[in-house]
Amino acid sequence: MSETAGTGDVPQQPAPPEASGVDLARVALRAAKEQARARGAAAVQKKQARRGGLRSGARADGRDPLPLGAAINRLITERGWEAPAAVGGVMGRWPQLVGPEVAQHCSPDRYDEDARVLTVQCDSTAWATQLRLLAPTLVARLNADLGHGTVKLLKVLGPAAPTRSYGRLRAPGSRGPGDTYG
Repeated sequence: MSETAGTGDVPQQPAPPEASGVDLARVALRAAKEQARARGAAAVQKKQARRGGLRSGARADGRDPLPLGAAINRLITERGWEAPAAVGGVMGRWPQLVGPEVAQHCSPDRYDEDARVLTVQCDSTAWATQLRLLAPTLVARLNADLGHGTVKLLKVLGPAAPTRSYGRLRAPGSRGPGDTYG
């Protein structure tokens, strides 16, 4: 029996030869390539994540298809339509914001983006008065939903009076009400 078999020692293998300059250069080049590949892959993933993940060709560019929602959001942002789009969404959700009873009698008419005024039309003077009393609360609720300062003023309009038409009240050729002869 040999001495190493009984003591449980593992036979030692000869040490690998020390790497020469060329071998060290190969190892360094391989490590640099792997790092560059990892950086490139990370950059591509980051770009794809920003743009929705779809590509049209070998390289990502501006012609790549976008999901419809991303394309619409991009258009709204590029054109500066954030506030009008948000207010349009509010007009669609008007009953949820003001309640069904108020929404039955008052409806949003238009939004002036420059002055940040939302005009609301009411079907009676009583509802117009009620909405004028609720205006500060409603403006605060709209700004909480849309972003601070989107709506500065709520302009409440009552019912429009009928236009005055004189009709056939005067004889032909007479100078009655409605004649504008000088």
